[in-house]
Parts: sequence; C-alpha cells; structure tokens
Amino acid sequence: MMTSVDTELIRVLADPLRLRIVTLLARETLCTTHLVEETGARQTNLSNHLRVLREAGVVETEPCGRFTYYRLRPDVIDGLAGSFAELAATARATVENDTKRACP
Repeated sequence: MMTSVDTELIRVLADPLRLRIVTLLARETLCTTHLVEETGARQTNLSNHLRVLREAGVVETEPCGRFTYYRLRPDVIDGLAGSFAELAATARATVENDTKRACP
C-alpha cells in the first residue's frame, strides 16, 4: 500500500531534472561539478534540486576536500519499487477476481 512517504518520494522524483540526477547517481557517485557537466543545469539550480533529494533521503553526501560527492541510497528506491510491486499485485488480483463495486 502506498504511504505518505511514498507519495512524497514520487513527488520528489517526478521532476525531470531530479530524475536525471538520480539516474546518473545510480551509475556512480558524483560531485556537483560532474552533475553540472552531465545535466547542463546551472549550479545554483542543481544545488536546490540536490537539497530536495537529500532532505527526502534519496541521496547522501560525502565531503571530499572542497567538493561534496552525492551518492544514491538504493534502499529508498527499493522501498518505493516494493510499494509499486504491491500496488501492481493488488491490481492484478482485482482484474482476475473481476472485483467491482455495485452502483447504488
């Protein structure tokens, strides 16, 4: 069943740039400079999106000298994927059982 946390994560990941950032971080840990190069976004805009992802628990940071590296938290993505899998299973059962509510 979808929770309020899942709903918040969906909202966070619905932004195209944030989804692009998550996709890039799934492949490797990157610093802001790398993400600017890969996305073409302005550094301030990118930093705002990274803050949203960090506050939602989707990414974590690792300081490295004067740079900050960002890493995706796969457990968060796994949790969301599990919620969608449960939703799909419920929908399959509804179709198989032809479950429908009668109209009044």
